[in-house]
Amino acid sequence: MALNTPLADPQLSLQAAQAAKQPAHTANAARAKQAAQDFEAQFLSQMVEQMFAGVSTSGLFDGGNGEKMFRSMLFEQFGKVLARAGGVGIADAVQREILKAQEVK
Repeated sequence: MALNTPLADPQLSLQAAQAAKQPAHTANAARAKQAAQDFEAQFLSQMVEQMFAGVSTSGLFDGGNGEKMFRSMLFEQFGKVLARAGGVGIADAVQREILKAQEVK
């Protein structure tokens, strides 16, 4: 009697590994991808804001109150652009988890 398990059959373990890399089938795959990208953009904008916290402007290049007011919007746009350009990989992990949670068999 042959066992049909991934350990007994290397071909089955290869198929299982390939299936794990494929995104799950869900009715909302595009929305899951967008939500994951939005999450990464928010994370990156917070990270960029912290990076610029120590940068001071003065003299000729000081933006004054206008710069202070619009700086958060600038960081938000930085985060969105970075996420669209591939980000740091957070969106991929978040999307996989969203799809696992919504998986339809």
